[in-house]
Amino acid sequence: MRNNIVHIGAGELTYEIRAIVEIAETLNKLGMKTNMENIGDPVAKGERIPLWIKEIVAELAMKDCSYGYCATKGLLETREFLADLVNQRGKTQISAEDIIFFNGLGDAIQKVYGLLRREARVIGPSPTYSTHSSGEAAHAGQKPVSYRLDPHNNWYPDLDDLRLSVKYNPAISGILIINPDNPTGAVYPERILKEMIAIAKEYDLFIICDEIYHNIVYNGESTKPISDLIGDVPAISMKGISKEIPWPGARCGWIEVYNADKDPMFEQYIQSIVNSKMVEVCSTTLPQKAIPPILSHPEYPVYLEERKTRYEKFSNIAYDLLKTLPGIKVNRTNGAFYMSVVFERAKLTGSQSLPIDIAEVQQLVEGLVNQPGVSLDKRFVYYLLASTGICVVPISSFCTPELGFRITLLERDEKEFTKIFETIAESIAAYLKS
Repeated sequence: MRNNIVHIGAGELTYEIRAIVEIAETLNKLGMKTNMENIGDPVAKGERIPLWIKEIVAELAMKDCSYGYCATKGLLETREFLADLVNQRGKTQISAEDIIFFNGLGDAIQKVYGLLRREARVIGPSPTYSTHSSGEAAHAGQKPVSYRLDPHNNWYPDLDDLRLSVKYNPAISGILIINPDNPTGAVYPERILKEMIAIAKEYDLFIICDEIYHNIVYNGESTKPISDLIGDVPAISMKGISKEIPWPGARCGWIEVYNADKDPMFEQYIQSIVNSKMVEVCSTTLPQKAIPPILSHPEYPVYLEERKTRYEKFSNIAYDLLKTLPGIKVNRTNGAFYMSVVFERAKLTGSQSLPIDIAEVQQLVEGLVNQPGVSLDKRFVYYLLASTGICVVPISSFCTPELGFRITLLERDEKEFTKIFETIAESIAAYLKS
């Protein structure tokens, strides 16, 4: 090319969660059945959407207004409905004008980071959801900045690490919180959230809080939405319907903005996000129309509770099968539907392997694991996939020096789910002994 046309942050846009699917598809072509436990899509794993939800969507699909543009920020009646949900709690008051819709939270994440001044950094958790770390790093054209989540303390944030990182890096302008967390399944107690907000207030930062799993909490745990605790600190809460209803194919998410009027610079930044949406015109109309009738339906809390009960049961099955296994550290999942397992330090080497029955598959995997720069946990993930057909994601791909893997709790059949985790336990033991 005459000129370099590649964005300075292009190299930071990675998404191993889907990249590994290409490997699984190749194995399928070679005659191997795979069990995809890498992507958090309940529908793909067999979640049956209730008839009453389908009837709401079907009725809306028969109305001409569902096919037109909506307001740039989103449908007014839906934004008013969502604002009321916040205001009913009484801690923070917002209006419909403080809510902006996007084509899924992936769209929101790219705009929220992409419209920051390049020198302004948002510090995020480590490990963290790849879309956040990639989006923030791509906007800055540098590696992500992060604070540690401690696998030996329920995957809670290391608040000392966060405070020191903020104190000694003046470029940090915001703090990202994911609660409940993806990829760890941790749920943060109120005291931790309050301390993170206090750090933001002390250093004049804003907060981004990804709360898309906020209503999927179980095992007796509880947490608070950031709106209950934020006080006068500028903040953005990210929410959506892809995991909760679940309707990931709708690509429908939104942000709630708190305290924009408390800081002129933050207010100008939020307006730039609105202007960006204005150029795009608007987000999808039909899913927005469906939100109030679905969330206010009398069957909705019953349906959500049924799902949470299943995730709780399966989280305990998985935890009980892995908790005493030598060489790894695992925490019980208390929110969302993921579990992250890490290997103890120095337990992984570059010579470990698992038996592979299909010669072509073995040749493929050995070619992959022997490439330069392949992390030791990715090596394990490839061997696990090739040996058992179970597809998970290396934890190192979630912006962390920890080595391990993330797996979903979405398999609906209890016998199959138990078999998957029994197989993983056996494979870990065999791999570490090889």
